[in-house]
Amino acid sequence: MDIFDTTVIEGGRITIARITQADRRGLRELVENDRIYRTAPTFLFERRYDIDTVIDRLYTEAVDEGSLILGVYTDTFCGIAEMYGYNERMHKISIGCRLCERAWGSGIATEVGKMMIDHIYGNTDIEIITASSMVENKGATRSLTKSGFILTASGVEEDWGYPTPTLVNKWFR
Repeated sequence: MDIFDTTVIEGGRITIARITQADRRGLRELVENDRIYRTAPTFLFERRYDIDTVIDRLYTEAVDEGSLILGVYTDTFCGIAEMYGYNERMHKISIGCRLCERAWGSGIATEVGKMMIDHIYGNTDIEIITASSMVENKGATRSLTKSGFILTASGVEEDWGYPTPTLVNKWFR
């Protein structure tokens, strides 16, 4: 299975699925919250355009850039799950999750991480999954640890689109 053909990943209380125009209000809630983007790269796809354009281009342009962005749903849209940085030769991909502030602290990010890991290992030939988080994002640290990731480097400087390099933790699964 090509990872970019993924349309739905079912879990107990969570579904990860393609984002549609019906999700515009929830996606706007996520994108416009600066507390969320304090700990996320500034150059993210969903902040480059207005919400309708983002949704229209999500499964063409983002995939062309090597990213698959899916919605995270409980009863309603509550965030995004991303698979990015795909390297076919190395059988490697990175994953990430950003949730609307109302979903913070609920265990959803950990569950989403586990669902993506199970899907990737169970349905593709990918052997290496990585993740990155800002050092100060303690919620991401807890979620990645609970999802079985191992911290491989801490305080690594990366260009996340801010005026100065961002200190990040690097994770491996």
